[in-house]
Amino acid sequence: MSTLLKQKYETVIGLEIHAHLKTKSKIFCNCPTDFGCPPNDNVCPVCMGLPGVLPVLNQKVVDFAILAALALKCTVSKKMKFDRKQYFYPDLPKNYQISQYDMPVATNGRINISGKNIRINRIHLEEDAGKLVHAGSDGLAGSTYSLVDYNRTGVPLIEIVSEADLRSAEEARIFMSELRNILRYLGICDGNLEEGSLRCDANISVRPYGQEKFGTKVEVKNMNSFKALQKALEHEESRLMELSELGEEIVQETRLWNDETGTTSSMRTKEYAHDYRYFPEPDLLPYLINEDYVNKLKEQMPELPEAKRTRYQQKLGLSEYDANVIVDSQDISLFFDKIVNMEVNAKAAANWLMGDITYYLKENKINLEQTKLTPESLFEMISMIDNNKISNNIGKKVLIELIEKGGSPSKIVEKMGLSLITDENELEQLVKQVLTDNPQQVEKYKAGKTGLIGFFVGQIMKTTKGKAEPKLVNDLLKKELDN
Repeated sequence: MSTLLKQKYETVIGLEIHAHLKTKSKIFCNCPTDFGCPPNDNVCPVCMGLPGVLPVLNQKVVDFAILAALALKCTVSKKMKFDRKQYFYPDLPKNYQISQYDMPVATNGRINISGKNIRINRIHLEEDAGKLVHAGSDGLAGSTYSLVDYNRTGVPLIEIVSEADLRSAEEARIFMSELRNILRYLGICDGNLEEGSLRCDANISVRPYGQEKFGTKVEVKNMNSFKALQKALEHEESRLMELSELGEEIVQETRLWNDETGTTSSMRTKEYAHDYRYFPEPDLLPYLINEDYVNKLKEQMPELPEAKRTRYQQKLGLSEYDANVIVDSQDISLFFDKIVNMEVNAKAAANWLMGDITYYLKENKINLEQTKLTPESLFEMISMIDNNKISNNIGKKVLIELIEKGGSPSKIVEKMGLSLITDENELEQLVKQVLTDNPQQVEKYKAGKTGLIGFFVGQIMKTTKGKAEPKLVNDLLKKELDN
């Protein structure tokens, strides 16, 4: 897409996010919500919609929805009701979905991203549908038949609908990432896009700059990662701008993203709300939400990502970048909070967590909770470095032991013989030997190339296998060289 088109047309994006709530049972029955069970194991007459059954609302679902509403600064409704959303599809056994239409659980919220408020239109509750598994192949047309797994049917969802306030694919990715962080910190959704517990549909349109009226919107589905979300919207943005420039009609439709080809394809023309023939759910009474109850839930709210970033920067002196990196990983952030409470050097702890520890976790495809590392052991190791008992390089070796086997850093240092050499006489002899062995470098140093001090330090570290106390080595070298 040309830069000229981007200068001429403005992108307008709104997101519809479906988040599975982490309840043990489904929204209207006692079936478990466990992921990965054998197909059609977690089903019963209620979630299968058999004749004569009645849904019973799971109170925990309402609690989680209210917590989400409070975290997203929404107005919690005093009264909500459920509705039947009519549509016919193989993964919907009742041929309708219990959802909320005109009286949702909450409205009018916002999320702040990069200093910009993105408005939340509404949050509503609903049950999830099942899952179609396409199988078989004739070599030409793809799948020859489909199987349906109803385990997911009736799993509780909140749908979070943003206003069309996003102006780029990157903004949409940042918004989605921040929303996932909030839901994870609340403990109400695991935010796993790959497993489908957090799903996003995006509505995108373009319009000439200065035009108030929105262009024809297109819905994009089938994006199971933040990277896919951004790539899909960038592709669709380019397609819509090119169509607009050519004066061709843009059809309101639903399109599917193909991650392999990097393109979208038409799935169906977009339905309007009246196509679903909503009407009040006759088997569920309207639900009154008590203000005192909402206030009790508010007291249970944990510290959320935005507040954590502010605290890390203002009270701990971390940079904006460091605060963002730590907050983006909930287990890293909780670990960091524990070690900071021990009055450790916060910047040093952040560096270890963002650097060597994160690298190890990614390389081994594990999370922090799967290691033997504890805040106490990392605190002890950082303290040993601060007190010049071990160097940073030795700390890296100790850290691997702590991650893989646990234990005490001081005992690991003793066992592996990694204690720093701090005996001045011993180091003085090593300094003199290195200077004697490298007369040319000594002459260059004295001629003004003082950066060669690093060379001499490196030679001593090589000889001592990194165990020489760095500051003392530097002081002794300068003393000898500057005489």
